[in-house]
Amino acid sequence: MFTFFLQRFALSSLVVSHPPCVALQVPNGTAGARATGDSPEQRDDGPTGETNLDEYAYPDYRGKGCVDESGFVFAIGEKFTPGPSTCPCLCTEEGPMCSKPDCPKVHPRCLRVDTSQCCPQCKERKNYCEFRGKVYMALEEFKVSPCEVCRCEPSGEVLCTVAACPQTECVDPEYEPDQCCPICKSGPNCFADTAVIPAGREVKMDECTICYCTYEEGTWRIERQATCSKNECLRS
Repeated sequence: MFTFFLQRFALSSLVVSHPPCVALQVPNGTAGARATGDSPEQRDDGPTGETNLDEYAYPDYRGKGCVDESGFVFAIGEKFTPGPSTCPCLCTEEGPMCSKPDCPKVHPRCLRVDTSQCCPQCKERKNYCEFRGKVYMALEEFKVSPCEVCRCEPSGEVLCTVAACPQTECVDPEYEPDQCCPICKSGPNCFADTAVIPAGREVKMDECTICYCTYEEGTWRIERQATCSKNECLRS
């Protein structure tokens, strides 16, 4: 019995003084006895007897250290990660004290989220796109010209769309070099046959014809063609 006491004392000293991350060796067939609360049998076979390994199964580390899910022991005051998908914890006498950091938000369009780490991350197939010599992250939108907007898809492809320009208020719009949509430099106008006349005014096209470009509040009433009327011409 004295031999057993020395063995238990030596094991207890080893548990407290071992360096961090010491793997626990759990013999086969001992988990059931520990789970049901039965005490392992104590046996003294004398100096020539074999050591009963059941005596060393699942030691109590409360107040001495912390154990992760893989069975590694960590000393009090040491930081460790209990599992592959958990955040770092601090081993205390009361047990692990864990706090989750402020993780960046995962894009709602992400199709594949990696939760094997403390902070979830968007893990697509490539997670990036290569386009015209540049690298863009998945789901990132970028402009390649004043009129063209592109997006890096989760599949690694780049899809681009041309900006939809609003309808111009004139029939002779002009394009500027650094602008996508055309502008009306001369203001709203209409076609009067082949001529262009300003909106909101009557224009005498000839001795007999008067045209009017009807334009109100940013829209043409009917079409971009002016309304013309012919009067009786005085014969010379």
